[in-house]
Amino acid sequence: MNTLLIILIAYSLMMIALGAVVSRGVKESNDFYVAGRGLGAMYLSVTLIAANIGAGSTVGAAGLGYRDGLAAWWWVGSAGIGSLILALTVGPKIWKVAKEKNLLTVGDYLEHRFDRRVRLTAAVFLWLGSMVILSGQLIAVAWILNVVAGVSKTVGCLLAAGVCTIYFTAGGLHSTVRVNLLQLCVKFAGFILALAFVIHLSGGITGLGEKLSAKVAADSVDSYLSFFGTGGAAIAGYVAALVPSFIVSPGLLQKIFGARDTKSVRVGVGVNALVLLIFAIVPVAIGMIARGWLEPLGNRELAMPMVLSEVLPLWLGALLLAAIFSAEVSTADAVLFMLTTSLGKDFYKGILNPEATDQELLRFTRRAAVICGVGGALLALALETVIGALTVFYSIITAVFLLPMVSGLYSKRVSARSALISIAVTVGMLFLIEFAPRVSALESVTGLLTYPVRAWGVPSLVVAISTGLAAMLVNEMLDVRG
Repeated sequence: MNTLLIILIAYSLMMIALGAVVSRGVKESNDFYVAGRGLGAMYLSVTLIAANIGAGSTVGAAGLGYRDGLAAWWWVGSAGIGSLILALTVGPKIWKVAKEKNLLTVGDYLEHRFDRRVRLTAAVFLWLGSMVILSGQLIAVAWILNVVAGVSKTVGCLLAAGVCTIYFTAGGLHSTVRVNLLQLCVKFAGFILALAFVIHLSGGITGLGEKLSAKVAADSVDSYLSFFGTGGAAIAGYVAALVPSFIVSPGLLQKIFGARDTKSVRVGVGVNALVLLIFAIVPVAIGMIARGWLEPLGNRELAMPMVLSEVLPLWLGALLLAAIFSAEVSTADAVLFMLTTSLGKDFYKGILNPEATDQELLRFTRRAAVICGVGGALLALALETVIGALTVFYSIITAVFLLPMVSGLYSKRVSARSALISIAVTVGMLFLIEFAPRVSALESVTGLLTYPVRAWGVPSLVVAISTGLAAMLVNEMLDVRG
């Protein structure tokens, strides 16, 4: 058996064992959903960082660094900016409401602030999007393992799905944060040591610069080594796609519900933001190193796997592989957390069995976690790739949750009807801009809608959210006049 695969299996068993040991403290749904609201700043920052440093923040960011140079920092950097806003605004505010009303999920908050219609509408989009996102993470794991260890897609998907499903099902957020601490140590050790080793091998920053100058066209070197080299439109696209999603992501907000107090929220989320802002340069630098060291790559997202297999010694390659695997699995468990807690509270407790006891809710949520883990693995095996669709689904989740969440927290006047209208208009506009132009019969209809995107470079999500906000405000004015 491949040495790298043996090491990875041993590491996977370690994560499962740790999850099983700490899960013995889970006695009720409050422990499973929000870790008994006992997370201090350290554990909160750990579980948020683990969730946020995933496939896109590592392999994807390295691919962007390979292609675009330092400007790729804005991909993960935008997530850090969104997290900083979350720490200073939405995070502490929504924690207070969740603590006071004993809310366990974002769906609980939406029903508390608006009504059940808003809760269920948002939940349906969350279920559909989360399953695709989960399968996408598993495909990403399988693809990396295939490149560096010769592992088949089936084995890769099942290994990743099995690991995160087992330790999450055992103890929910309570066990996840402890496993995340182990994963985070491995991530930082792997990425930072790999980066330091290759820079040293290159003869320092100066030597790496010389290698890049030899590989990058002379007229492109300056932009490649600039944080703004890709231009304002590309950077605005990153900011628009990632900043809002890191403010209102249900998975992140529900982890915040598990905080001990508002200070833990501010400090924990703030530390997470600071780490993302600093870490953002690491995968980008690895991608740039791949550009300088390796022959031209047909697929830029092979940058990090190729550095792992072609440049690093076995011991360091194994550590970097474990770091990448940790990144993928920790993001997958965050998606599983978001999906199954919503199914438990929004579907089972909200529709199927409103009179369910706490233990019945806990049993259902654990069963749902197993079913979703298996379902995500089967979907990943059935699809060739869904990585390209992940951005669309992340955008949809932002489109669904941003306006209701923010308006609900900061205005008492916004009605449930306005929240529903904002969701319908924002999601509908996003679909029209993204998909309708591909249908020739609709080109004349969508020309006006897509003009800001095509002519001015305004991100489609910004146009959609702006339209949804306008619809919300118009409905509020009509309600006042009525």
